[in-house]
Amino acid sequence: EAHRAVRTIDDLLKLSQIESTRPGDTVVNLTAVTRTAVARGRAVDGGRGVEIAMLDAADDVFIRGDERQLTSAVGNLVENAVKYSHPGGVVQVCTRVDDNGVEVMVADQGVGIPSRDLDRVFERFYRVDKARSRDTGGTGLGLSIVRHVATNHGGEVLVSSTEGEGSTF
Repeated sequence: EAHRAVRTIDDLLKLSQIESTRPGDTVVNLTAVTRTAVARGRAVDGGRGVEIAMLDAADDVFIRGDERQLTSAVGNLVENAVKYSHPGGVVQVCTRVDDNGVEVMVADQGVGIPSRDLDRVFERFYRVDKARSRDTGGTGLGLSIVRHVATNHGGEVLVSSTEGEGSTF
């Protein structure tokens, strides 16, 4: 419980900092950010054999922003995808550039999110399955952090999910 309390406090501090600051205006290698997020996802796998496939473009993608915030957001998405995947499942991480901007997609084939919960998953402390939260060790703040980072960078975060089939953020 003490470890859980520390994680919650750390996430609250991180969220507060993200909400109160503007992202930096430095050039960030988004491909490197996704590679770091994939490494974090592999670290939380816990021997369950979840494969993380990076489907990035051949070239590095550079954007202006805050590397720490972006690493936190993409890392949260990849970690969640791994945690909520079935053993032996696949998580896909893709960075795509087009005329309208840059998109980072994280998709899993895990437990999915019931449609009644899709509108609320980005709220602070909202948990789809309260009982499962003890198993995954989450604080209920990760997706709220993702939403704020996306907003800070002039973007948005969207989710599509089917219960029992997986989710795409």
